[in-house]
Amino acid sequence: MTTIDSGTDPIDALALLRGFVSLRRLAGMYPSGHPVIAQKLDELHAIVQAHLRQSPVLTIDVIRGEVHLDGVAYRDDGMATATAQTLSELGTLGIDSLHITPGVERDEIRLAAELLDQVRDNTSGENLEARLAARGIRHISFGRIVPLDTRWRGRIWPDAPTSPLDPLYAQSLAQAEQAFDTVSSGGSLDAASVRDLVQLLIGEVVRSNAALGQILSLKEYENLTYCHSVNVAILSLLLARQLAFDEATTFILVESALLHDIGKTRVPLEIVKKPGALNRAERKLIEAHTTFGAEILMETPGLHPMAPVVALEHHRGLSEPGYPDLGDATPHIMSQIVSVADVYEAMTGSRSYREPLRPEHACLVLARQAGIRFNTAFVKAFVAAVTFFPLGSLVRTNRDETGVVIRTNPKDPMHPVLGLVSDDLERLLGEVDTSVRNSSGAYERQVVGTLPQREQGVDLTKLLPSSDTLAVSA
Repeated sequence: MTTIDSGTDPIDALALLRGFVSLRRLAGMYPSGHPVIAQKLDELHAIVQAHLRQSPVLTIDVIRGEVHLDGVAYRDDGMATATAQTLSELGTLGIDSLHITPGVERDEIRLAAELLDQVRDNTSGENLEARLAARGIRHISFGRIVPLDTRWRGRIWPDAPTSPLDPLYAQSLAQAEQAFDTVSSGGSLDAASVRDLVQLLIGEVVRSNAALGQILSLKEYENLTYCHSVNVAILSLLLARQLAFDEATTFILVESALLHDIGKTRVPLEIVKKPGALNRAERKLIEAHTTFGAEILMETPGLHPMAPVVALEHHRGLSEPGYPDLGDATPHIMSQIVSVADVYEAMTGSRSYREPLRPEHACLVLARQAGIRFNTAFVKAFVAAVTFFPLGSLVRTNRDETGVVIRTNPKDPMHPVLGLVSDDLERLLGEVDTSVRNSSGAYERQVVGTLPQREQGVDLTKLLPSSDTLAVSA
C-alpha cells in the first residue's frame, strides 16, 4: 500500500540550487578529491536521491525570479539574500532550469558543477547539451527558459471538455457557467441558484461514475474558471467524505469550493488565459482575485459566511505565506481542504505552456508539500480517496493491455480494478483486478502509466455509465 510519510519532508529546492552554485565555486578552488568538495557532493547527492525516490524526475525552473519544483512554485525559505544571489549567478550563466533523471551518479554532479564553472569559456562553440554529453553527463541537463508572450509556440487546448459528457456533469457545468457569466457581466450571484447547484453536485453528480471519471482523470483542456470551480467542488466533496464530515459541514465546504475562484470574474480574461509570462502588474491583478472573491461573496446575501473566507485564503499555505498577506494567521481548515483540491485540479488540467500532469505525479507533488503548503492529514485523505490511478483513468498494463479504471482499491491504491477495452476503445472486454497475485506472491498485472484520453478518442460515458454506486473509496 502506498502511503505518505508525514515524517518525510520534500526536498529543499533552493538548497539544491545553492549547493550547485557553491560546488561550482569550490570546483574552481580545490582539486576534485578534496574533502570540502566530497562533503558538498554528499549533501547534493542525498537531496537528489531523496527526490528521485518519490518522483520520476527532478525539475527546478526559475520563472520570473520564482523557483518552481516540478512545476509547482516553491516559496522562499527565509534565506532571501542567499537565494537572490544564487538566482542572479545562474542567470548570468544563462541557466534557468535544472533537470535530473534517475540513475544520476555522484560523479556526474561533480562534473556538471565543474562545467558550470567553465560554461562561459566556450571556445569550441558546442552547445551546452553537447558539452555535457562529452563529459559523460547523461542524467543532468541545464536549460534556458524563454518567456512566451503569444500562443504561437504553445499548444492550444480546448477551453472546456470536448468529449461527450455525463448529462449530470454537463448540467452542472452549464449552471456554473451561467452564474459566473452573470457576475462577470456586473450582475449579482443568486444564492438560491448556488444552493441548487451544490445540491446537484452532492446528490447527483458525485454518484455518476462517468462524471467522476471525467473530473478525476487527465483533463486535456484549458478549463475556464467555472469548469475548474465545479471540478474543485467535487474533489473537495470526495475529501469531505473521506474525512467523514457530516451533511451540513459538507454542504458548506462544497459551496465554498464552488465559489473559491469567483474573484477571477473581475480579472480580464486575456490575463487569466495569457500563455506567456505575466508582468508585475498582471501578476498583482491575478493574485488580487482572492480579495475580489471575498468581496463579491460578502456582498451576496444567503451564502454561508465561510464562502468568502475560503475565497480569501485558498492560496495561503501552512508554513509558507502565499497570498494575500494576512500575517501569521493559519488558514481555516476548509480553506486548507479547498487548497489541496484546487492545486490537484490545476495540475491535472492543461495549460498552453505545459501538458497536464498525470494523477500519479500530481499526488506525489501534493505529498512533497504536505506539512509545508498543505495539511498532511488532508493530503493523506485526498490521495486515499482519489488514488494514483483514479476512476476513469485510461492506463496501460505491463502486459501491453489498455484499460480504464472502473474501481479503485483503497487497500492497494496502485492496483485498481480495470475494464479492459477493445482496440477501438469503444467497448469493455471484461474486468481484471490488478491487485491479484500469482502463486509466488507477485502481482499478475502492474499498471505502468496513465495514457492521454483526448488523443485516444475515449468516451467515458460509454465505458463508465452512470451508477448509483460510488466507485471511489469513501
